[in-house]
Amino acid sequence: MDVSQYLEIFIDETNEHLQNLSDCIMELEKDPENMDTINEIFRAAHSLKGMAGTMGFKRMQHLTHDMENVFQEVRSDKIKVNSSMIDLLFKCLDAIEGYLENVKESSDEGTEDNELIIKELNDFIAAANGGAPAAAAAAPESKPEAQAGEAPAEGSGGYERKYLSVKPDDAETAKIMEATEAGKQIYGFTVYVEKECMLKAARAFLVFKAVEELGQILVYSPSSADIEAEKFESDFSIFVATTEECDKIIEAAKSVSEIEEVVGGEIKEESGEEAPAEDAKETAPAVQEEASDLHAESAAKPQSQGAGGKKQAVAKPVTNRTVRVDIEKLDALMNQVSELIIAKNSLVSISSAGSGDFQDQTFHEQIEYLERITTSLHESVMKVRMVPIESVVAKFPRMIRDLSRKLDKKMDLYMTGEDTELDRTVVDQIGDPLQHLLRNSADHGLEDNETRRAKGKPEVGSIFLNAFQEGNNVIIQVGDDGNGIDVDAVRAKAIERGVITEEQAESMSQKEIVNLLFLPSFSMAKKITDISGRGVGLDVVRSNIEALGGDVEVATELGEGTTFTVRLPLTLAIIQALMVEVRDEKYAIALNSISNIEDIPVKDIKYVEASEVIHLRGKVIPLIRLEEVVDIGPKEEEPEHLTVVIVQKGDNLAGIVVDRLMGQQEIVIKSLGKFINNNKIISGATILGDGEVALILDVNVLM
Repeated sequence: MDVSQYLEIFIDETNEHLQNLSDCIMELEKDPENMDTINEIFRAAHSLKGMAGTMGFKRMQHLTHDMENVFQEVRSDKIKVNSSMIDLLFKCLDAIEGYLENVKESSDEGTEDNELIIKELNDFIAAANGGAPAAAAAAPESKPEAQAGEAPAEGSGGYERKYLSVKPDDAETAKIMEATEAGKQIYGFTVYVEKECMLKAARAFLVFKAVEELGQILVYSPSSADIEAEKFESDFSIFVATTEECDKIIEAAKSVSEIEEVVGGEIKEESGEEAPAEDAKETAPAVQEEASDLHAESAAKPQSQGAGGKKQAVAKPVTNRTVRVDIEKLDALMNQVSELIIAKNSLVSISSAGSGDFQDQTFHEQIEYLERITTSLHESVMKVRMVPIESVVAKFPRMIRDLSRKLDKKMDLYMTGEDTELDRTVVDQIGDPLQHLLRNSADHGLEDNETRRAKGKPEVGSIFLNAFQEGNNVIIQVGDDGNGIDVDAVRAKAIERGVITEEQAESMSQKEIVNLLFLPSFSMAKKITDISGRGVGLDVVRSNIEALGGDVEVATELGEGTTFTVRLPLTLAIIQALMVEVRDEKYAIALNSISNIEDIPVKDIKYVEASEVIHLRGKVIPLIRLEEVVDIGPKEEEPEHLTVVIVQKGDNLAGIVVDRLMGQQEIVIKSLGKFINNNKIISGATILGDGEVALILDVNVLM
């Protein structure tokens, strides 16, 4: 059985379980007596163990098994949750994440055994049972209450030795005789799989794999093909030829998760009967209780057992049904929609240029119908691509908790709008910039505990992350109630480092001074804690956000705090744009960055420091001559009036001078790849209805 085909499902579901565990452990730290949270952690660890076992990741399975054991003791009220246990559990999660990263990179969990963490977990269990700390980690899945090989006799505890009734065929009998002559022992085993197990065939496969490391399987009942096809109830039998002890094989088979019991004994080759067992004992009641416990839980809350299979129960409410779709398939679908829109634009172009038959009413009705279809299809595809930003921000509470302990500052993170949706490609890339902003708030924004007390502020600092939709954009605000940015200190540092001159500094507004923190040259200082360290890495934050078609602004008040506002487009694939023309070249400007369009008399143009500006409704707006930016020669004759597209980036405005407006159009963004990667003002291209290519202007870079 090839489990590699289930690798992507395993990675996705492991991520979900890890996030669930992280959230629950954070809750447990606040409310250590909450049994619902304790049970949820136990179930998530149990599921994670089962998934790791199914995929053959023994180290991950071993670690999660010991986590599960600790929570079994917590549920039994033998261990109390304390801060050292919480720290240890987070260490476990980090170790499992390490395994997962290895799996992503190489489809293998790696060689790190995390023995120290496993020893600490076992020390907790030993302390709960009044014993000494564990000297070494226990073998995976071995249950302390029942020694391997202490299987009940036939019928005892409900486990029958069904292998006794197996009748090998001639070929199998010949193999048994051959193995016996070679000096090997023949053992029969009946393996019982938990009734609620979702992936019986996978569990059987893992049992075979574990057993075959110690011997050779000669007989399967039912046949190996039937077992692989899950054509058995909850048990199967095997005959094994080996030189190892019977107990060792039973222990190996029982190390597979969701195996309820294994019973076995020696087979006499002459009669096919079992040799008498010396002291067959009943399974310890504790094992039976634990098994029934797990059954009760599984019945109450079905678990997602991960790595593929015909059935998958989802640990979320039935109302929240989701379908995992490969992002490449969505990209292919998006491309088809793109082509459909191009086809629609072609028809519109023919319609406007044609005459006679093209102009009849039916043709226009068909165009309108096609337009409705493409718009509807576009919206549907966009909805499929949209995912909540929760998948990114859910890891931040844990990060802030760790920073709080590391920096010895008391702080809380408050998040709202986690259900705000963004295009999958944007969500995948927004995590790092947001993480950096939050780290800045924790490390440099918030004052230490003594300083906050001296200022009369609450000792526990507040960091917030708020997300909400605004038109065609999503706004994410990250901020704190810390000291804010000392603008005078930033100005002095900028002059000292030669970023600006003293004359320039005199004429710069507070906002312009703060924006210096986003300059790469400014943020590269080794130590800038004297200005609260806000510059470190902010150039990377800005460049990453602008690469997504967004922008970032900062608002600050000394002594009160700082807020970074990130504005992102909902989608990156299809946008509404204004088509403009400069000479005979066509350009597209995203509609969501346009404030308004003005007809400006040339005589109204003023000059500030030799740069053209216009004075419009109380605001001074700089002009950008697009012909100069794209290197087209000036017009032979200057017109009396200019067509100016007023564009907006945050609170800043600029006027782009164009020759002619062509109108609004829904355009498909096609990447230029590496062809024009040295010119950042061009963010892509689009194909127009007549087949001509128009370049898309990046207003953020242009401004």
